[in-house]
Amino acid sequence: MNRMYSNRVYIAIFLLPALVLFCGVLIAPIGASGYFSLYDWNGLAGKTFIGFDNYKELFTSDSIGFMKALGNSLLLAGLSVFLQLPLALALALALGNRIKGERVFLSVFFMPVLISTVVIGQLWLKIYNPDYGILNVALRAVGLDNLAQIWLGNVSTALPAVFVPILWQYVGYHMLLLYAGVKSVPTELREAAMLDGATNGQVNRYIVLPYIKPIIKISVIFAVTGSLKSFDLIYVLTNGGPLHSTEVPSTLMISMLFLRNRYGMGSTIAVLLILLCFGFALLISVIFKEED
Repeated sequence: MNRMYSNRVYIAIFLLPALVLFCGVLIAPIGASGYFSLYDWNGLAGKTFIGFDNYKELFTSDSIGFMKALGNSLLLAGLSVFLQLPLALALALALGNRIKGERVFLSVFFMPVLISTVVIGQLWLKIYNPDYGILNVALRAVGLDNLAQIWLGNVSTALPAVFVPILWQYVGYHMLLLYAGVKSVPTELREAAMLDGATNGQVNRYIVLPYIKPIIKISVIFAVTGSLKSFDLIYVLTNGGPLHSTEVPSTLMISMLFLRNRYGMGSTIAVLLILLCFGFALLISVIFKEED
């Protein structure tokens, strides 16, 4: 009994540094954001307690534009789930069939994930450049001069132009997760199905996909929560413009904190982002559990 108690004490001592770090880096900032969201505060002068007025203003004021920003993030989440993930899954299934040059393709598709987002943003700024960008140059070369335009400066094209590099960059990330799941499928299951006359498509549909469903669930959670938190690439490309057409909650939060000096409102957006991410993660887990 004393030995068991001693082991528990040692375990608690070894876990304590990680627990302190976890609370200091994650729990404490979340609590601080929740606290400041109840105040009208510019970050310098005294705080004024206003209760949930920041939350009410966020959803009712058109001047803030939170609903539009949230709609942009939800649209990106939908594209991530229904466009990015199917493409990543198709690549994972193709590479999982032991094609020639499998390792080379893995490295090539995963490379954008390793490159700094700022570098990715600068790369796509050059691609979208209205004068010498490869996109407009290619359109003019094939006689489609009327389609060449200022992609990131036009309200109607800025949002799709921003979404393209975001979706492109993380296809390789999800592909690698799904590829690891595909490679973990027992070989005997595939061979048994092939002996029974199943085609590659039937093997993937009835054996591989059900087997890797937990990994698909994780990829869906990462895609949705990552879309809700998207910031860096949008900030580099447009900073939420033009006319707030590419605004997302994260860029709006930065604007409130550092440009408008509304720390209470910025904290409110941060709290809502946390709640949305947790809520969608739980919802996706419930949906996959019901399917099982």
